[in-house]
Amino acid sequence: MTTHPSRFFPRLIGFLLISICTGYAEAKPNIIVIFTDDHGYADLSCQGILDDVKTPHVDVLARGGVRMTSGYVTAPQCVPSRAGLLTGKYQNRFGVESNGKPLDGFNDELTIAERLKKVGYATGQIGKWHLGPVPNITDHGFDDVYAKNANRPGWANYTLDGKTAEGGKENSRLYHIDACSVAAQAFIKRHHAMPFFLYVAYRAPHVPLDAPPKYLKRFPGKMPERRRQALAMISAIDDGVGDIMKSLRNYGIEENTLVFYIGDNGAPLKIHKLDAPGGGPGWDGSLNDPLNGEKGMLTEGGIRVPFVVYWKDRIQAGQVYDHPVISLDVAATAAVLAGVRIRQNSGRETKLDGVNLIPYLTGENKAAPHETLYWRWIDQSAAREGRWKYLRGGTREYLFDLDKDREEKHNLMKQNPEVADRLSAKLESWSKELSPPGFETNQMALTWERYFDFYLDGKPAPKPTAVERSSRSNGIQGWVARNSTMEIKDGALQIRPPEKSQKAQGPFIARAQLSLPSTFLASVRLRTSQGGPAGIAWREQGQKTFPPRQVVTFDCAASDDWQQHSVKVSAERKVIHIRLLLPPAGADVLSIDLSTTEKKPLRKWVFK
Repeated sequence: MTTHPSRFFPRLIGFLLISICTGYAEAKPNIIVIFTDDHGYADLSCQGILDDVKTPHVDVLARGGVRMTSGYVTAPQCVPSRAGLLTGKYQNRFGVESNGKPLDGFNDELTIAERLKKVGYATGQIGKWHLGPVPNITDHGFDDVYAKNANRPGWANYTLDGKTAEGGKENSRLYHIDACSVAAQAFIKRHHAMPFFLYVAYRAPHVPLDAPPKYLKRFPGKMPERRRQALAMISAIDDGVGDIMKSLRNYGIEENTLVFYIGDNGAPLKIHKLDAPGGGPGWDGSLNDPLNGEKGMLTEGGIRVPFVVYWKDRIQAGQVYDHPVISLDVAATAAVLAGVRIRQNSGRETKLDGVNLIPYLTGENKAAPHETLYWRWIDQSAAREGRWKYLRGGTREYLFDLDKDREEKHNLMKQNPEVADRLSAKLESWSKELSPPGFETNQMALTWERYFDFYLDGKPAPKPTAVERSSRSNGIQGWVARNSTMEIKDGALQIRPPEKSQKAQGPFIARAQLSLPSTFLASVRLRTSQGGPAGIAWREQGQKTFPPRQVVTFDCAASDDWQQHSVKVSAERKVIHIRLLLPPAGADVLSIDLSTTEKKPLRKWVFK
């Protein structure tokens, strides 16, 4: 083990003494939680819903453990969903209702990492945090941190080869999903000799969609490019799952490790599932089939997620479990297995809202884990009791029999008013415990009125906005071709003008949804058969068009060899959109690299 003695040896020694005295070592399993981001219900191949998704390693977990068909999270949005998972309590109890709300309540709560740390566990957080400043993660019980959720430097206090480091910027230059997977393996290397809790939160397939060619090429054929990107990012996660499990086997601790694989909320479809270029806002390419609705809704498509539990030889393999469970159960299960004592009504250590799932998954307890599950998200609230689900959205009310209608197409309010009244009363009683209390915390926003119109009331889809209509064309790694066609071929991005182009402007490719400093360096590696002028043009924040003066040019010689061209962009404001202008005959582009004038990396695209 390569951890710093002052941080971990006392805990390890204490754990060993307890184990020697009590024979308790085997009773404290390792716990790994893999939390994906905007990952739709349909997008594991073991779900058996779609045939384009490929997740062989997660499928192995499902075959060797339990696939939850009614696995839920506590909110249809990132921040509250994560707050609920990590505390084991409905986040509405402490005021983390939605993204953008103050996190004071979360900061006052104990996380499951803090609880497990008290009983001798090593704790690690990897990937997306989204619950306050990243350097403060260690204040929430996580000793090892590798917080990286994009292709830019993250924050870490250990290295990918397993060495302790002073907390600060990391710059592995690996694809962010791959970096998180390697960091998970390094954590296991550091702590395999003692019980550990590891939280791996991949930022995928959440936008920006940024899968590299290694994963994109696994999904050839005609499909929306956003779908290809989502499948590729999920495939990268799946590779990481395989590597994590391999590490457990290499250290001989697979049988003593409980693994959860859960999505943080449903996929955002934006109703129209537009195949917009670039990796920014919009549909993330993931799908919620056959569930109704999407991220931001308390319909099934917003809160029912991929949910797999695996513990080799401890829970029966190959189960398909239909009773409702929820992400709150992770903390409750971990606490019981680790021997954490939960005090009743005692400040930060109050009881958890979940249940220990293990007796239900071993068959020891054949009842349903929960009598009722509850949700509230801004202007929506819901309760599920067995087959029944009651849903409120503003002044609208719905009742669904999910055993017969998991697609939520048939509102049974009129046919079963007594069921609706009972669930409404239970929901109201629960809501009085929240902060603030009540069915909702704000009036129904216009966006959600339209979503409820479409998904639940059968009204025609609203027309796409002007921004959505202008972004239908496909792209590659966020770049779109103009006055040209482009494809990855023979190890490069080949950009060619149409055969009979009448355009005055030559071929170019463009990348929007950027946030670049006013001054930066752009380096392009390309080759062209006929040569000619090329350049970088840009659009600044607040500008609607590309002013003619905002371009820096360079000359390309005709050659079969790769050429490196570097130029300096000097703007007046933040740059949000760039174009790579090419010679009239087009070019093959190998890479585009943006950096600061001090050569610190900003963005890089490699086309292979």
